[in-house]
Amino acid sequence: MAWAALEWQADLGVSDAIGDTPIDRYLMPAEKPKPIVIPVVSSPAIIAPVTLDPIAIAEKSAEVAQDLDGLKQALKNFPHCDLRRGARNLVFSDGTVGARVMILGEAPGREEDLQGVPFVGPAGLLLDKMLAAIGLNRAENVYIGTVIPWRPPQNREPRPEEIAMMMPFVRRHVELAAPEVLICMGNTSCSAVVGKRGVAKLRGQWQEGLGLPVLPMVHPNVLLRQSAEKKQAWQDLLALKVWLSKH
Repeated sequence: MAWAALEWQADLGVSDAIGDTPIDRYLMPAEKPKPIVIPVVSSPAIIAPVTLDPIAIAEKSAEVAQDLDGLKQALKNFPHCDLRRGARNLVFSDGTVGARVMILGEAPGREEDLQGVPFVGPAGLLLDKMLAAIGLNRAENVYIGTVIPWRPPQNREPRPEEIAMMMPFVRRHVELAAPEVLICMGNTSCSAVVGKRGVAKLRGQWQEGLGLPVLPMVHPNVLLRQSAEKKQAWQDLLALKVWLSKH
């Protein structure tokens, strides 16, 4: 058998032996493939967008203010109300700090925006005459502020979200001014302070807001257009005069 195998290999062309022990190639273990190393590329961390709450920011800004000048500066530095972009001036206040009576207007009009003072122009002149009729004036015993300190475009009515954004400043404004009574002139002011609209129905009826007695009144701008309302405005002024005399 061995001789026959040798002859068969010779016929195949085998001429030299390369080892003493024959090797069966079919029994050789298969070479293990090398592991494939996939480089790990660290992906940048995904940061969720931060949602700003302008009302919360307004509350913190207003709370920090220790006086009216500080509150005015906090409003100037507050960037989240878009109304400021189209306004010329911040309309903060006028009158006598520490007065018993504080008037809260709605939002600046054209004249207020130009001068940076609330209740100027024809409406302001009418307001001064109304106050003088019961012995009041902004130079001595009346302090004036606004719910919205920047003029809305085309004098549109302030939106609910704009009012809500400004309310922390309004509350702090009233706290620092420390009046004994509030006069809310117009729907925006009534809505912000007492949570009710319809000043034509509210006027003449004492309300409560921000911890103070509140008297709703029709805005002087309306009185300029509807002179018939002046009689009711006079009644409201007399009600204020009586209140002041009793307190």
